[in-house]
Amino acid sequence: MSRLTITLPPAQQLVDGKLTGSTDGATYPILDPATGQEIGVAPDSTGADVEAAIAAARRAFDESEWASDRDLRLRCLRQLHAALLEEAEEFKTLTTAEVGMPGFMMMAAGFDVPVEGLRWVTDLLESYEFETDLGEAQPMGIPTRRTVRREPVGVVAAISPWNVPTQINLAKIGPALAAGCTVVLKPAPDTPWVAAELGRLVAEKTDMPAGVFNVVMPRSNEVAARLTSDPRVDMVSFTGSTNTGRAIMAAAAPTLKKVFLELGGKSAAIVLDDTDVAAAAGGTAFTVCIHAGQGCALTTRLVVPREKYDEAVQAAAETMAAIGTADPADPSAICGPVISQVQRDRVEAYLRLAEEEGGTFATGGTVQVKDGELAGGYWIEPTVIAGLDNTSRLAQEEIFGPVLVVIPHDGDDDAVRIANDSEFGLSGSVTGGDLERATAVANRIRTGTVAVNGGVWFSPDAPFGGYKQSGLGREMGVAGFEEYLEVKTLAFPA
Repeated sequence: MSRLTITLPPAQQLVDGKLTGSTDGATYPILDPATGQEIGVAPDSTGADVEAAIAAARRAFDESEWASDRDLRLRCLRQLHAALLEEAEEFKTLTTAEVGMPGFMMMAAGFDVPVEGLRWVTDLLESYEFETDLGEAQPMGIPTRRTVRREPVGVVAAISPWNVPTQINLAKIGPALAAGCTVVLKPAPDTPWVAAELGRLVAEKTDMPAGVFNVVMPRSNEVAARLTSDPRVDMVSFTGSTNTGRAIMAAAAPTLKKVFLELGGKSAAIVLDDTDVAAAAGGTAFTVCIHAGQGCALTTRLVVPREKYDEAVQAAAETMAAIGTADPADPSAICGPVISQVQRDRVEAYLRLAEEEGGTFATGGTVQVKDGELAGGYWIEPTVIAGLDNTSRLAQEEIFGPVLVVIPHDGDDDAVRIANDSEFGLSGSVTGGDLERATAVANRIRTGTVAVNGGVWFSPDAPFGGYKQSGLGREMGVAGFEEYLEVKTLAFPA
């Protein structure tokens, strides 16, 4: 068992208001990525379970008062928010054990920010105007009064990844439920327990009608794919890899479902020549170590002035070497394990590819074997790679590990060219001594978010999403809420 004590109930599905195991009793192990040891089991949802969840969500949307009763939605969402706060410490311990997420991240994407986001979207629901009066006009000479009405999309399949599961789970289900939709949540098989906890809290601590919120956790991609093709599902909200996003988009196409996709990133941190390059490089290296680099918006390309390239590489390497890796249960930990053996093998393959492409390791470059209980964990040394340009696969492909590639630029125009020379467009940053100059560079970067001189965009009220192959639509903010609404125009005789 894990060195962390988990006091929460075992993971269960939530289907049509009932907490259950899978219909055939099958389970799969939940592993602590810091140790590789089993900490629990999850029900391996069957096709029948997914079918039942879809049917329940469809029935709850069509027949219950959920979509039409704003007061009921407000009450239930506030009950869920209160329940999360009440069990916060247990939830955070579970997250560290199941996700391998260092404790300091619970103040941010691990727990506090997503829970605050649930409160924020509930407050938005209270004040949101679902109808807008367009006034009178005379289209084709006919006096007409027009109203624009916003209505819930319907049944939403929310499919979430393993890296920051509570953040992404709540960023999907909070706005969807607030909008009046019903939801089937399907978490990643690496992190089903935190999603199951949301189901338990809904079932035990809220007045949400049966079927409004369901949680299934099949390990089989084939079983999970039913959520993307079933005609009773009106929308798929997915966060994960670009390749999987393409497959979901194709599966949804025959029924023309609405699709929200938040996909991969290979974000660039541009450092201009009028600032402290070493300090900026060290700061970027620090962020890539957070949660072992398992963040889609992390700036994993460091783009620095050519004349200060060696200085930047050295500063980044010194920072990463000083951080190292640590047990995520340690309060001082920054870089924990990667999520699984599969992910560690993937990152290691990229490190070998870096050598083949002619890169050198300023620090790191290997998997790490620890002693004692952590010996079975999935550890990668924080790594800085020098000597590659932006055409390298290491600079073009999302690695999802604590790996930073340092690339030289020859001025502002070249830095923008490098940043935009990517199939992705999720995030980025610009650091410069002159704010006006740095902002001008930021405005030319084709990404959904950009941090300028250390500004922080991550907040419940700020829309998040990407350009190009980083996705479609926005999550969080008013824009994220409105993803779950349809627009209807009504016309009446004036």
